[in-house]
Amino acid sequence: MGVALITPFKKDGTIDYDALRRLIEYQIQNGTDYFVVFGTTAETPTLTETEKKLLFDFILAQINGRKPVVLGLGGNCTQAVVEKIQSTDLSHVDAILSVAPYYNKPSQEGLYQHYKKIAENSKVPIILYNVPGRTGVNISASTILRLANDFKNIIAVKEASGNFAQIDEIIKNKPKDFMVISGDDGITFPLITLGAVGVISVIGNAFPKEFSRMVRLALNGDYNGAREIHYRFSELIDLLFVDGNPAGVKSMLSVMGFIENELRLPLVPTTINTFEKIRFVLNQLNTKL
Repeated sequence: MGVALITPFKKDGTIDYDALRRLIEYQIQNGTDYFVVFGTTAETPTLTETEKKLLFDFILAQINGRKPVVLGLGGNCTQAVVEKIQSTDLSHVDAILSVAPYYNKPSQEGLYQHYKKIAENSKVPIILYNVPGRTGVNISASTILRLANDFKNIIAVKEASGNFAQIDEIIKNKPKDFMVISGDDGITFPLITLGAVGVISVIGNAFPKEFSRMVRLALNGDYNGAREIHYRFSELIDLLFVDGNPAGVKSMLSVMGFIENELRLPLVPTTINTFEKIRFVLNQLNTKL
């Protein structure tokens, strides 16, 4: 299980490095296999370039080689993404997670050519990120399979389309070493039963031990044990996304005492109603863990 790391903020809007340090240690001690830095959950579009540089250096220093690091590095201008890859020190990065180009809605051939340029210019492996609900474009199964077959350094896809037929087609026809990773906590268990290898998780920020155990049980074929954890967390996972991500998980982490419940505009915290529902379900869940 990889965790899409949040960015904690203080009430004055600055980055809360003390909270981030505690959260990283909590992850490392409780079963997180790798960290994904500067994904959607990190509120990356709201961070300045200076903040991203300081934050990235801090995260790398805190992890200190104890876990692999995947860096979110994508965009809707292919040349800008390539230049960013070339100018970024990737010596301590194990892979790049590159989201599909958003807003300008390229064709499938455009998506292929975009990732072709990235693959030709990256010295580290690439994970495709298909999240059409955010980007406005779906990377089709045929395009993902074409990229997987044509470029050995494209090693995986984070699939967050929610389209089981598409994901099943990718798993069925992919090269042997190409990995399909769930991009949705709520369907991670059923996707693993189809052949996915794990998840890049949001809820793992708060429950790394329990959710990583579900993943390991499922990968080892203990579907009954994994299913039990899957159902135990299903209501909480639904609540995480009622008011958008990462508002839900930040509400949860604030209830748990890890962070302040602060986001950067245009994102705002969950409604009071959602916050109280999260608090209630957390209290119920804690009595069962």
